[in-house]
Amino acid sequence: MSQPLTTPGEGFHPHLTDRAGESPSPLRTRLHHIRADALDGDTAQSGGMRRFAAVSGTAVGSEKLWMGQTHVAPSTASSDHHHGASETAIYVVSGHPEFVFLDDAGPQPEEIRLRTSPGDYIFVPPFVPHREENPDPADEAVVVIARSTQEAIVVNLPELYVLRAEGEA
Repeated sequence: MSQPLTTPGEGFHPHLTDRAGESPSPLRTRLHHIRADALDGDTAQSGGMRRFAAVSGTAVGSEKLWMGQTHVAPSTASSDHHHGASETAIYVVSGHPEFVFLDDAGPQPEEIRLRTSPGDYIFVPPFVPHREENPDPADEAVVVIARSTQEAIVVNLPELYVLRAEGEA
C-alpha cells in the first residue's frame, strides 16, 4: 500500500522549499558520504592545531552546521581563541586534551583546566575565550567538533579573558 506524499516543508522533508518554481539546492537533496581521506584542511586555524572540515556549507551545502576533526600535536597548545556566535560541541576521540578558560566565580578570575579522556564531551558556548592543549609528549590528541554555524569560525586572541554575561559590569 502506498503512502501519500508529504508536502514540501512537512513530514520527512522540512528543508524542501514550498515556494512555487523554486527548487532546493542540489547539495540539499541527497545524502553525502565524507570519507576520512577526503577531509578538507582549508579551514580557519589557530596555532598548534590542524582542523579538517568534513561537513560544511562548502562541502555539502549545510546551512546551520559545521563538523570536522581537530588534531593537536604532542606537547602543544592552541592559540587563545573563540568561535564567534557559534556553539561548539567536542567529542574526544583519542589522547587527553585539556580545555582551558577563565572563570570569575570567585574574587579573582581563575584559570580552569578541563582534563579529558577518550569518550568525553566538551561544550563551548558562543564567544567564550579558551584554548586547547595536549600535554602528552608522545601522542597527538584527536577530537571531533560540531559547530552551529556553516563554517569553522576561529577568532584568535592575544590572551584569555572572562566573558561576562550581557548586562554585567
